[in-house]
Amino acid sequence: MDEVTSAYDHFNWRLPVYAAISTLIVYLPITIIPYDIGWLLYAFVVTPIVGIVLIAIAIGNKGGQRLAILSMLTVYAILSWAILRNYLDARSEVRWLLQSREYKAKVLAQPNPKNGGLRHVEWDGWGMMGQETTMYLTYDPSNSLSHKDTFTGKFGSLHCDVWRVKRLEDRWYSVTFYTDTGWESTCDTSTSVP
Repeated sequence: MDEVTSAYDHFNWRLPVYAAISTLIVYLPITIIPYDIGWLLYAFVVTPIVGIVLIAIAIGNKGGQRLAILSMLTVYAILSWAILRNYLDARSEVRWLLQSREYKAKVLAQPNPKNGGLRHVEWDGWGMMGQETTMYLTYDPSNSLSHKDTFTGKFGSLHCDVWRVKRLEDRWYSVTFYTDTGWESTCDTSTSVP
């Protein structure tokens, strides 16, 4: 009986590691569904349910096992906070890892723009009640989007206002427009006046 009790009171270091792996496994499928639904689902459904279940399990245990379950809760809470705080970047990285080949083919299948613009496709978006934000996957052969003009605030060869540009890999960028704006012909170099 003492061996069973001492094993039960022993802290299991593997449980927090399992919590970290499980958090990432739970997060991955959520990156595939639309941005706003995924974020809301993770923040307001998945995270509270997992937290409540871990608290209930911790209450039902003693000693080292309780501590291990509480450490799982801590690991899950910290990773979930980091994921939600950086959701847009994390989502972009995971989607790029899983779907870049498909989206690259769509972009590269487009003819070269006659005005010297950049090839692009809608890559992500979110919003509600008519307030939509759009992110485009953009192919920039000259990597001009890697530089932001400090005087004008414009990115590379784009002469329109965008919220952010993120480099995904060499010559591939995500360009996120401000809410209710999108890619327009006036956004490219040769069709606009700086």
